[in-house]
Amino acid sequence: MSENQVGKFIRTQQNTASKLIPGILLAASLTALAIYIGTIPWFINLGLGVLTLAILLGIVIGNTLYPSLKSTCDRGIHFSKHYLLRAGIILYGFRLTFQQITQVGATGILIDVIMLSSTFFIALWIGRAFFRLDSQTVILIGAGSSICGAAAVMATEPVVKATASQVAVAVSTVVIFGTLAIFIYPWLYQLNTHYQWVNFSQETFGIFSGSTVHEVAQVVAIGHTLGNEAENAAVISKMIRVMLLAPFLLLLSGYLSRMNRLKVKHGNLRREKTPITIPWFAVFFIITAGFNSFHLLPESLVNLIIAADTIMLAMAMVALGLTTHVSAIRQAGVKPILLALILFVWLVVGGLIVNQGVQHLLR
Repeated sequence: MSENQVGKFIRTQQNTASKLIPGILLAASLTALAIYIGTIPWFINLGLGVLTLAILLGIVIGNTLYPSLKSTCDRGIHFSKHYLLRAGIILYGFRLTFQQITQVGATGILIDVIMLSSTFFIALWIGRAFFRLDSQTVILIGAGSSICGAAAVMATEPVVKATASQVAVAVSTVVIFGTLAIFIYPWLYQLNTHYQWVNFSQETFGIFSGSTVHEVAQVVAIGHTLGNEAENAAVISKMIRVMLLAPFLLLLSGYLSRMNRLKVKHGNLRREKTPITIPWFAVFFIITAGFNSFHLLPESLVNLIIAADTIMLAMAMVALGLTTHVSAIRQAGVKPILLALILFVWLVVGGLIVNQGVQHLLR
């Protein structure tokens, strides 16, 4: 490569970087604000985590101030939404270890697998057959309800190639019903303690919470209200659900690829070869969790990585919110909310039945 070519390459990279900086700085500033808001006790008690606050803040700014900044910030916002999301999902693996699986045993694992698969398939069935919703919205709501809330929605978005408004609709359902769960679950626990309807200890109720509540922050809020034993069991159960995100994305990608092989052309069905789109960030997510299981890094460094990961994911959420128009959410109508409500009822009632049944069988 000649000296002129090297100089031209450097100038091109500098020009690209200069176009990214304004949007990245905007996303970082709003992320810092979301993190600060997340330290306010009222928001902590509501279980509204940084990711949820970030997208809500992004939506507010995106529908007020951002249109006048879009021409300057659009490149950086797109970078945050696309690349920082994938990096954040990969680093999310540092929150998990395979040893956590053994702590809840076969009971917790089986319950998580049953609840994840049943919730997602119910979403596919009802969302398509009864509400006639588009596949992307149905899959995103199903993923958010069955796995880990907003993070699952964001991780599923690249696989289904959803629009910003579809993602925002799905995330909003997580916010609504996950927040309701924070108040309903402790109330159910207290009622059951008084009337003894079912055999629930703190630990088993913690597993029930972790296997059915949407967000990690919401699970922590519920467990903390009930006691240390419930909180530990709830968080471990929830982390197993989070760990199932990667195999879920791989299976989803394979399923969507197979569905796309049959396409209608000129009135005839023609079989086409469509390669499976492997979400590599999900593969690296599992690799990261496996690496973290060996505890090779100092705890202080892992905590630093987790903090950086939270910032990356929050910036991606802010970017999503900035590109989401409230009018698009309104146009989605009440059907997504009704679908999420049905899934929420299943998570509570069906989750109770599944938890009691599995614990009885494996006792």
